Amino acid sequence: MNVTRLPLRLTADLHRVIARSFLPGEPQRIHAIIDRVRALPSVEVASMVATLVSDYGERHRDIRGTFQLNYSAAIALAGEHPDASDERRLLLGAYFTSEYSFESVALFNPSMVLHPDQDGVPIGSARFIMSLRACGEGHISSIEFRTGIVDTEQHITIDPPSHFALTARPVEDALYDKQNFIQKLVEMKAHSPLAEPFLALLDDKFTMNGLKHVLEKCRTQGSVSQLKELSTNMLWLARSNYELKFSADTQISERVIFPVSDNESRGIEDARFVRFLYPDGRVVYYATYTAYNGFRVLPQFIETSDFIHFKINTLNGDCVQNKGMALFPRKVGDKFMMASRLDGENNYLLRSDNTHFWNESRLVRGPKYPWEFVQVGNCGSPIETDKGWILLTHGVGPMRQYWIGALLLDLDDPSRVIGEMTEPLLVPNADERDGHVPNVVYSCGAMRHGDHLIIPYAVSDSYTSVATVAIPELLAAMS
Repeated sequence: MNVTRLPLRLTADLHRVIARSFLPGEPQRIHAIIDRVRALPSVEVASMVATLVSDYGERHRDIRGTFQLNYSAAIALAGEHPDASDERRLLLGAYFTSEYSFESVALFNPSMVLHPDQDGVPIGSARFIMSLRACGEGHISSIEFRTGIVDTEQHITIDPPSHFALTARPVEDALYDKQNFIQKLVEMKAHSPLAEPFLALLDDKFTMNGLKHVLEKCRTQGSVSQLKELSTNMLWLARSNYELKFSADTQISERVIFPVSDNESRGIEDARFVRFLYPDGRVVYYATYTAYNGFRVLPQFIETSDFIHFKINTLNGDCVQNKGMALFPRKVGDKFMMASRLDGENNYLLRSDNTHFWNESRLVRGPKYPWEFVQVGNCGSPIETDKGWILLTHGVGPMRQYWIGALLLDLDDPSRVIGEMTEPLLVPNADERDGHVPNVVYSCGAMRHGDHLIIPYAVSDSYTSVATVAIPELLAAMS
């Protein structure tokens, strides 16, 4: 195969930092810090704030606003009354803030989609968004983005990332759908007759505060242990389904989706973004990712139309297992389709009427060739052609080498394989074998551009490169 590696490398930059909330220990420690700061003379407080703003103001877009937010979070947790002095509030906020170098370790496992804004792009070129897994201190992973242009010759230009980076707090008044919420409770085996009085009081669309109010109102209807378990399950589910909203005046490279819920506390891994086209012409960008809490992995789901407002949801159903779920870019027939490695070894096709629930699966193909004897999986959402769906795959072979291959699936019945690569499409070359996880090339999603595939790929879990291949040549190799 004539696969072209482009002279492009996206590497981790330890200078890129986000400002995170820092709450050191139990509430009594927070009380102690507050008391110490409140005992400082006002002149010293003003001097310290001026120094902090000078030192960190050029590293963050709105450091004063960050201090204010983290101050409010800390005193709310401690049950303290607000300070009258703006300067003292800012200083306390600084004590409850820390910097985190979110891509200091690695920048890898990319996916690529067509940008929603193509204004001003030359004819024959396309603007894209690339998602990346950023790994920082403690190997905690998050999602960040780059933008760029691919031209008529398949040359790629990546826009320089912003000097700033920021996270978003969950939207406090986000609405939950009651029926979806009940269905997810049932899937969790957390629904019981005890839940009925609570659920009956919820509106068809409710907020987190509405849920908390209902739980408090009904707290006497059952034993203490039963109510505690039900309340814990309901709140866990609500906190695992949340919304993030970034300011529209930020650049996309500034927006970092950092772990929020308990089930992703140790990282958000391997987002597979896809541009989904509905029959009515509506476009929504979806992504699956792997949430990791230090003990188990859980597939999660992202929805956005503008890369400013993101909805994060749990995925549910018998088939929601393991890593590597990738949504097809449109419905096939009247069903949503998902590629998945649900058993950790083989490629499956999932079907569903609802993007949140997956209970129907069919085996597509397992390991067949020596370079994939350990396991096979997908490398992102399938790419549609008039000959069939191109599904980029990863195969694991001897010495735990990860190679990228491809299958061709039937357009109308994607569970049917009609073509396949007998040899890998992309293997680690001599310059790509070394990294945090040696001998790995891996992608979370390619993009079609004319008659070429643009394949961003990770190199040994360390950095990101891009390769291109002509679709007619790839189809011919799978015939």
